[in-house]
Amino acid sequence: MKNSKKLLISLLGILFLFIVSCKEDETDPAVQSDLPESFRIDVPSSISQPSLQKSTTNEVFSGNEAYQHLNNFIYLGDAAAEVVEEIIKAIRVYGLSKPMNFSYTSDDDGRTKKVVVIDNASFEGVIWQHQLTIVDAASENNADGGIGLQVFWNTKPTLGIAMLRPHHWDRSETQNMDSTLYRIDYSEAGNDIYEVTMTVSIYKWDLNLSDRFHMDNLMMFVGKAGDRIDVVGNSNHPDAWLFLQEPKSFNWAFVASGSASKNIGVAEVGLPPSQLNETRREVLLETYSLQNVFTSQIREYVYQTYGVYPDAATVASYLTNTEAPGFFNSGGFVQGGTSPSNEYDVLVSNIQGLVPYNPHSISNLTLNFKQ
Repeated sequence: MKNSKKLLISLLGILFLFIVSCKEDETDPAVQSDLPESFRIDVPSSISQPSLQKSTTNEVFSGNEAYQHLNNFIYLGDAAAEVVEEIIKAIRVYGLSKPMNFSYTSDDDGRTKKVVVIDNASFEGVIWQHQLTIVDAASENNADGGIGLQVFWNTKPTLGIAMLRPHHWDRSETQNMDSTLYRIDYSEAGNDIYEVTMTVSIYKWDLNLSDRFHMDNLMMFVGKAGDRIDVVGNSNHPDAWLFLQEPKSFNWAFVASGSASKNIGVAEVGLPPSQLNETRREVLLETYSLQNVFTSQIREYVYQTYGVYPDAATVASYLTNTEAPGFFNSGGFVQGGTSPSNEYDVLVSNIQGLVPYNPHSISNLTLNFKQ
């Protein structure tokens, strides 16, 4: 999580330089663009925060840590959306929505960046009012086109897609993020359930390969309905193991619902194999529930270690806080299974209709710019 915050600070610094360059190009700061004023749903910190837990590289895993990891993974998706939104806000202030083409030099990595804005752009079968693309000029001939940022958007209602490759924003701060790509899909069009929706996708994060729980891909949907914020998604962990070093590779498949005003949340977590090709809730969150997976692995762990299967009491000693759902407050994870109070009841009800993504799809996720 330190890496995501460092990246956020770095990118905001680049924004300052970008804005100065726009001013030097005589862009009128009094003319605001029609870029969206918002491009993100703020997820309650109860279910989205970096957990200050010990490293679990070699230690026996626990239910507490499984839910704390969930806090981290949602936080990472939320932080990626925040980075993109801040960039869009900065662009908006300086009127970059009319067709234009110019270059500037970044003081962070000393590299030339090219900016192109066009109207009536086609992407994924949709005609967008505007498209903005920023390219690392020296990388234009790369397979990825050297694109650092690409935004497509419509207004009335606000709809947009924004994609960011940090490596082409600031080469000096993103050496380990050559392939990392963020994508934010944002809509204020509304539907029968939500007023605003957002989908965050992260491709090839891979910042901390020494941690067995390192993440490569993530997809997370967020929907806002009044005070309620629903979150569903999967993060993929190709080297993760729990009690047994084999099998490796799990998805954190999750559904969560939070109250923005009370800053409380409820979540349910499944740990299906990364390549499981399945969409049913009863499989992802019940068959592969935290408690079921822990129980199976604990029994086999004890057998492999001591040559006998454990009794029920021994298994139970490892299952603290593995019962669904997990409950969260402003400090993060509280407990699993038993509700701290009746104010969580509506959130428990909310998550019953939520379903994570297909693990196989997230494990094999690809994201691409429009070339």
